Amino acid sequence: MLPVAIFRHAPVEGPGYFAIFLEQHGIPWRLVAIDAGEPVPAAVDSFSGLCFMGGPMSVNDPLPWIEPVCALIRDAVARDVPLIGHCLGGQLMSKALGGEVTRNPVREIGWGLAGGEDNAVARHWLGGFAGHPCTVFHWHGETFSIPPGAVRLLASRHCANQMFAVGPHLAMQCHVEMTPEMIAAWCAQWGDEVLARADRPSVQPPELMQQEIPERLPEMRRLSEQLYSVWIQGLAR
Repeated sequence: MLPVAIFRHAPVEGPGYFAIFLEQHGIPWRLVAIDAGEPVPAAVDSFSGLCFMGGPMSVNDPLPWIEPVCALIRDAVARDVPLIGHCLGGQLMSKALGGEVTRNPVREIGWGLAGGEDNAVARHWLGGFAGHPCTVFHWHGETFSIPPGAVRLLASRHCANQMFAVGPHLAMQCHVEMTPEMIAAWCAQWGDEVLARADRPSVQPPELMQQEIPERLPEMRRLSEQLYSVWIQGLAR
């Protein structure tokens, strides 16, 4: 089968558990390193699916690759090539599909709970998590709106739109792809940003994020496996 393209926008925001999951299921993937200057593919013909990872930039920044990525997303939707977006990736999907990306009321950083919606689309994607709280990881200051035709799947106390789906496409504001190594790297690189806001209820101190990995990560892994299992069903074999 054709590989899944995984778009990386920052060196420390790699594919994480998503790539591990693909490899466990025998699905090939190829990294598109936007952060290293790799060009955005002109069309989706060479891929069975597209995955967009996170990044510290905004989709509203005047970056030369943002519009080509949005055009590629629209091309994928037109051709029924499954899309999945994590944080910045979900914001790119929203922007490309007619939504808006704006500042969230607060920065949301660290482990947290999000509530699953209870509708037919949510039950399809979330399985047993529909209608129930689940553990996710956050690191964002902006948020997306739900684009026309999409359905919200997940919401949190500090961010109303944590996840949406439209057809075989899944967009997330939260990070379900995290590994212990990624969490440690983010805390090392962006720890000052966290410490400057550590008195806010939406932000966890770096040491607490890492202390809670043994308890929180297995809970979130069950959610990521549920979501990724549904997503790969849309890939052409």
